[in-house]
Amino acid sequence: MTIDETAERLIPLPAELVAGYAMDWRNDAEWTQGIRTAELTREADGGGFGVGAEVTRTAYFLGKRIDYVLRVADYERSRLLDMVSVAGPMPMHVTYTFTPHPRGTLARIRVRGGTGGYYRLAAPIMARKVRSSIAKDLRDLEHRLRAPR
Repeated sequence: MTIDETAERLIPLPAELVAGYAMDWRNDAEWTQGIRTAELTREADGGGFGVGAEVTRTAYFLGKRIDYVLRVADYERSRLLDMVSVAGPMPMHVTYTFTPHPRGTLARIRVRGGTGGYYRLAAPIMARKVRSSIAKDLRDLEHRLRAPR
């Protein structure tokens, strides 16, 4: 894969709260850079959200609209969400992990992907943009969770 970027942030809140919010597809557009919409388009085999569920996202990246579908490959409540693209302009693998820490939660996002066509030419720019975006995602996640409600 051409892109393999990771960002992490220590968020001073319990893992159940951080992961619960971040792993809920209904919140994607509120804290994830570029995502305009997210919709559960296929439930997990046992119903609801979990392994086998699919989320369709519409995002804007490098000024271009991207529609893609992520299938949940692995899911452990409050700890891990691993998703792979099954439709979209390029192969993508997105992993969220949430590890309890004495000062809160160590939140980590890893994005791996291949590039082709238009994206192959922009691979170095894309890698930097992905790294910057996922770092901002974690910052925005913390700010949203710590904001008064």
